[in-house]
Amino acid sequence: MAYKINDECIACGACESECPVEAISEGDGKYEIDAEKCISCGACASVCPVSAPEEE
Repeated sequence: MAYKINDECIACGACESECPVEAISEGDGKYEIDAEKCISCGACASVCPVSAPEEE
């Protein structure tokens, strides 16, 4: 199951550089995860200071 970024996102960018498959990009006011690319590794969730990435 892919991760998604909830509205708690503060757009700090920490998750983007941690994603091994480059599934995360800056969206409108928060970051977004491409569910097609996401491998559900949890790397983004482990570095997020506000726990915005969560499994769908």
